[in-house]
Amino acid sequence: MLVNVKVHSGNYGGKQVTNEVFPLVKEFNVGKNGGFVTVDGTRVMGYPDRVIRIKLVSKNDYEVVNSNINEVTTPAEVKVEQSDEERLGEIRERFEILNEMTQASIDGVVRGMIVTGPPGVGKSYGVEKVVEKNSMFDKLANRPLKYGTEKGAASAIGLYQLLYRYADPGSVLVLDDCDSILWDEVSLNLLKAALDSSTKRMISWNTESSALRREGVPEKFEFCGSVIFITNLKFDNVKKGKLKDHLDAILSRCHYLDLTLDTMRDKMLRVRQIVKDGMLAKYKFSKDEEEGMINYMEENKDKLREVSLRMVTKLADLKKMAPTRWMRLAESTCIKHK
Repeated sequence: MLVNVKVHSGNYGGKQVTNEVFPLVKEFNVGKNGGFVTVDGTRVMGYPDRVIRIKLVSKNDYEVVNSNINEVTTPAEVKVEQSDEERLGEIRERFEILNEMTQASIDGVVRGMIVTGPPGVGKSYGVEKVVEKNSMFDKLANRPLKYGTEKGAASAIGLYQLLYRYADPGSVLVLDDCDSILWDEVSLNLLKAALDSSTKRMISWNTESSALRREGVPEKFEFCGSVIFITNLKFDNVKKGKLKDHLDAILSRCHYLDLTLDTMRDKMLRVRQIVKDGMLAKYKFSKDEEEGMINYMEENKDKLREVSLRMVTKLADLKKMAPTRWMRLAESTCIKHK
């Protein structure tokens, strides 16, 4: 039987809730941000078509009532909405794991890692931050760096040379958005050899190459480093075909970290997190100015060319350039026009 409750006094998303009736999903509970009752907003005008949490001071702020709300669903059928704080905690944990796994790659504990997620959410930023920290003393001492990043397309022979350059123990090669490797048979075989679980990972180039001779790269060497592959492609979404067989072979050799930022809500939470953590510090905006920019993104998220950390930077540049007209400029350069 569907149970309805009347909320006498509550708050949802900054909006006052007074004497509204909702189907009950879960009784009053107390979380780290205070008390709340979980209800179904689907059949109540002005509220989201999902389960929501209404903040309450105490359980006396609502009562069980009868009402004429249509019994479309029952509490058992409704998935409880996760609060922004809970979801943000999960996102933050994923990126902390990314940092931890990157450090493990530098330490030689992890031989290979695949990092996947939508563009512009900070996949590369997280890896590069850990790599930069570990490169500090080599830079100060003017020593060759043990960590390198290749962005964009890489040919098979180019990949072979990169693997040789970062073949020493403790070295890490970061392949950022180099998805063309996955469609090239020779490149894939090189990558599989580099990530193999055997005690010795031998890599060879059996074709005559003047380019390798010029660079002093041998036709065979032992690879003792690690590889981090950053991509927008979800390997486990490829269901069939030759590519799936290749990806399965790579997956079996690597740790696979999906950052799970698949919804617009997740992307906006990530944007808010990074801005709060100081992403825009160099612009010296006030907190209100930063909040205004994020609110602009929230209001226009379905019209922006992309919702990403890159878009945050674009808007910040416009605001720095034209403090009073930046939204007008953003409308012309950042909004999609049909």
